[in-house]
Amino acid sequence: MHTPDRNQDLTSGLASSEPEAPAPDPNDSTGKKRRITAVFWIALGIMGLLLGLSIALPEQFARVTKGATSLITTQLGWYYLLLVSIIVIVCTLIAASPMGRVPLGDHGESPRFSRGSWIAMLFSAGMGIGLVFYGAAEPLILFASHTPNADPGTIAALRDAFQYSFFHWGISAWAVYGIVALAIAYFRFRKKERSLVSATLKPLIGDKADGPIGSIVDAITAVATIIGVATSLGLGTIQINGGLNYLFGVPMSTEVQLIIIGVATVLYLGSAMSGLTKGVQFLSNANVVIAVILLAVIMVVGPTAQIMNVVTSTIGSYVQGFVNMSFDVAPFHEARHKWIESWTIFYWAWWIAWSPFVGVFIARISRGRTIREFLVCVLLVPTAFSCIWFAAFGSLSTNAQIAGANLASMPVDTMLFATLAEYPLGPILSVVALILIASFFVTSADSATFVLGMITENGSLTPRPTTKLVWGLLLSAIAAVLLLNGGLNALQDVLIICALPFSLIVVAMTVALVKELNHERRAMGLFFFPQALPTEDKPFRSYDDDEPETADLPEWVQTESDSQPGSGAADEQAAADAGTASTDEPRDARAPEPHQA
Repeated sequence: MHTPDRNQDLTSGLASSEPEAPAPDPNDSTGKKRRITAVFWIALGIMGLLLGLSIALPEQFARVTKGATSLITTQLGWYYLLLVSIIVIVCTLIAASPMGRVPLGDHGESPRFSRGSWIAMLFSAGMGIGLVFYGAAEPLILFASHTPNADPGTIAALRDAFQYSFFHWGISAWAVYGIVALAIAYFRFRKKERSLVSATLKPLIGDKADGPIGSIVDAITAVATIIGVATSLGLGTIQINGGLNYLFGVPMSTEVQLIIIGVATVLYLGSAMSGLTKGVQFLSNANVVIAVILLAVIMVVGPTAQIMNVVTSTIGSYVQGFVNMSFDVAPFHEARHKWIESWTIFYWAWWIAWSPFVGVFIARISRGRTIREFLVCVLLVPTAFSCIWFAAFGSLSTNAQIAGANLASMPVDTMLFATLAEYPLGPILSVVALILIASFFVTSADSATFVLGMITENGSLTPRPTTKLVWGLLLSAIAAVLLLNGGLNALQDVLIICALPFSLIVVAMTVALVKELNHERRAMGLFFFPQALPTEDKPFRSYDDDEPETADLPEWVQTESDSQPGSGAADEQAAADAGTASTDEPRDARAPEPHQA
């Protein structure tokens, strides 16, 4: 995944919408030299502390993180399930509401990318190291060993394996991404605010979003992004090592993994520092093409009919059991409760930690789309692709297991390559998969350095090279240290811990977004068709505007409060009865009066 470059931003992305009368940029306070913001130092301090503790006290750090993870999953598992379920409901209601017709931009503004290009880019957002890592492994593991319900190796276990794979990588995950992306895009393109998470909280905290509270929010966002991306880089490193071991006999060792991280770091930092965005963007687009070709070949060499049968049948069981899976914490079944903690809770934490990273990407390509089109496509398009991917690779691995290959006993990082070896063109497909993982590693890390630079430089679309260098090195260092101190389990533990504070920010973003959408609906008088529209230079903002004038609303929805003392309608009527003429000029419904900050 690679975000659009600066030139594309100027015409179609976040940089194409400038804030109304922007305050002086702290990054450019001298007018000549940009300064690092407090967000940078707060985030760097937190990550430096975590990194230092994990190096100086590895055993104690691992013990503390393991204990904290156990506490969170045991005591707050219900919170993660409830939060993600509520987000799905909110996304559905927003899409179905009258505000679904509102564009992410000015009224009458056309989308900046064709629907085909936009959907293709959503595919790129949906693809990543995790999908390649778990595509063959998760259905196999859930079928042969760590089953959610049924006995391992049974038909019921196979059915559950695909159903939960679809569930973990489906609509729930994309609802989390979607709500964060929608908030960023809505406040950037519609409200003309900066492209920062803190700016989306202005309906709740007002100008405090531009002060210390906003800096803390953005710092937490940066930390969650670092941990989320570092986890993916760690997964990619493990699987690249596993592929090299399986195909070429390269040892599975921490030394080899450190070399892999080092080579990848040189590649993505070289791109980030040199500004070779076109090359990396080409590589990013090529990732999607390679992934689609790999999937198509798998569909041909594998059991094609069975794959499509799995897709069709599992979508049905997924839809049928969606509500139950979304809210099921298994309080009366200890073994199943532990399984939910290990799988579903981990995934929900991962999606929350990744949401600012993916959210920025989706927001940047979605200007001009209506809110309804945005949510429907973001929730359904990547979900459909993920379902097909898991059906294809999962069918290959589970079929080979049933045939006696015993893939389930292998390390998770080699399951993909061992699976492909059981089918025609196996060695060639394994090499292609290895190249795809490495390419995802480089492009994801390159994009992450930009997003982190933007977050920690007050939303700057041209973050300083030194800022990107710091975050790029820190990403690799975190991935390396966690791999050295515990491997995949250490990555998962830190991810679950860091996702918790950002989940509270996601809650606040969701509340702020709903509040602002409702304010704009009332200001426009939008029930079926809007009675008033904001102007390009003066959007409707709940944190700037007075309560909407009842003159802006259809007569049949005016409330009794319109006749109460202090309301605009009552005051005008009282003035008319007294025979006095108002000295105030008429207020244009399309251009509300500016308010003092």
